[in-house]
Amino acid sequence: MPAAPRLKIGLSACFQHADPARPLFTGKTLQYVEQSIAHWLMSAGAMVVMVPCPTGETARGDVTLDHYAEWLDGIVMHGGADVWPGNYGEEPLREEWVGDRVRDLYDLAVVKAFAQVGKPIFGVCRGLQLINVAFGGALYQDIETQHPGAQQHRNASTYDQHFHDIHILPDSHLATLYPNTPRARVNSIHHQGIKRVAPEFVVEALSEPDGVPEAIRLKPAPGRGYIAATQWHPEFHKQGSDTLDDTAILNDFLAACEQAKAHPRPVLRPVPSLRERAARRLRKALSRQRD
Repeated sequence: MPAAPRLKIGLSACFQHADPARPLFTGKTLQYVEQSIAHWLMSAGAMVVMVPCPTGETARGDVTLDHYAEWLDGIVMHGGADVWPGNYGEEPLREEWVGDRVRDLYDLAVVKAFAQVGKPIFGVCRGLQLINVAFGGALYQDIETQHPGAQQHRNASTYDQHFHDIHILPDSHLATLYPNTPRARVNSIHHQGIKRVAPEFVVEALSEPDGVPEAIRLKPAPGRGYIAATQWHPEFHKQGSDTLDDTAILNDFLAACEQAKAHPRPVLRPVPSLRERAARRLRKALSRQRD
C-alpha cells in the first residue's frame, strides 16, 4: 500500500533588503528562512516550502500568494523584525521600533491568502504579533517601556537562552495539549508583545509574573479554521531541557492541516481596511523618502 502523501507546509520568508555595502549579493533583496524552524516542521515528516514575496522590482510572471495558499496545506509565520506600529494605528515611539513595513505588507497578504481558503496558520514570535494585528489587535511597541512591572523579555547577549515562565490558562485548547502542566518554562526573544487581543481570538497562556499574552488562538466556531500562535519559539526547544516540549504543538498544527486537507472550509478574514490603511501609509512614506 503506497504511503500517504506528505503534508506541504509553507514557511513565510524573512527579508534582507538591498544593501549596496554588502559584499555578497550586493544591492540585491534576499528572502530566506531560518534553518531551525524548517527542520522543526521536517521533524514530523512535512515538506517545507518557503513562500517568496511575489512583488518587488524584479517581479515577473503571474504567480500570486493565492496560488500558494491553494497549493499548500498550511502556513507558518516566521519570527523576525518588529511590526510597524502604523499597522495598528500608532506612530513609532522610537526610530528603532519602526520595524519592516515592506515585510509587514507581505506577511499580512500571506495571512489573508491562507485564511480566505481555510488553510491552518501557525505563528511564531513575530508571527503571533502579526496575526494579532492582521485581525484587529494592537501591540506594545516595547514591553518594558509600556507595560508597568514588566520583566525582561529579550536579552541580546543570551538570545535563545533567555527564559521565563508561562501560565497555561485552564480550559484552553493549549491546556488540553499539556494536561497537568499549568506552568511551564519557555524561551523569550522579543520586546514587542500583545497589548490588545484581536477580536474573536482567545489568550491561552500568559507570561509570569507580568501577564503578557504568550499564546493565542482563533475561537472555535462553525465554519472557522485553525489559527494559533505562540510568542516563544517552540522550534528552539532542545530535547532533555526544562523548557516546554514542542511536540504537542507541532503535532496539533499538522493534524489541523491534515483535517483541512480532507475537509476544506472558509475561515474568518483579516481586517481588510487595516491592511489598506497600512498600505496607504507605506506608499506615502516611500513617496516622502523619494522626495
